[in-house]
Amino acid sequence: MRKADITRKTAETDISVQIDLDGTGIYDNATGVGFFDHMLDQLARHALIDMTVRCTGDTHIDDHHTVEDVGIALGQALARALDDKRGIRRYGECALPMDDAQVRCALDLSGRPFLVWDITMPTGKIGSFDTELLREFFQAFSTHGGITLHLHQVCGFNSHHIAEAAFKAVARALRVAVETDPRKSDAVPSTKGTL
Repeated sequence: MRKADITRKTAETDISVQIDLDGTGIYDNATGVGFFDHMLDQLARHALIDMTVRCTGDTHIDDHHTVEDVGIALGQALARALDDKRGIRRYGECALPMDDAQVRCALDLSGRPFLVWDITMPTGKIGSFDTELLREFFQAFSTHGGITLHLHQVCGFNSHHIAEAAFKAVARALRVAVETDPRKSDAVPSTKGTL
């Protein structure tokens, strides 16, 4: 059962995350940040990971703590659900087009977190959402999920499309990486024997 429940409570946020890696992409996300909820919905749907996220955060200040801390909790949930990573494919990649935008993602569930962020947002905001928070989310997610995560923007001039292409590209790459490899379902995918 590749599921995990994570709770995280600080002076800035109160978060609960539930995920099922073998789901069908059912989602129920409510963070108090509308655009971010929309992106989390895309992540769940296109990764085929069932996901429920609840967050009460200090959005009267700004959305930073909510977005970053959800990234932390979601990364922790992923790491817990993967356990020793036995039987997974480990690697995933996707070149995701969305209208004017294309974002490439390559990731490795290596246990060695590293983020390459080659994304340039044309605007500082999407509605009321600060676009600089996109990097903050993926940095927290990759760090706490133990993911080597490379994101490269091939093209794009619409900030919403670029952001959504990034989330969907990660989702599709993650979908592949967490899948069970039918040729090696009993082995950790590393010559070291551990990840």
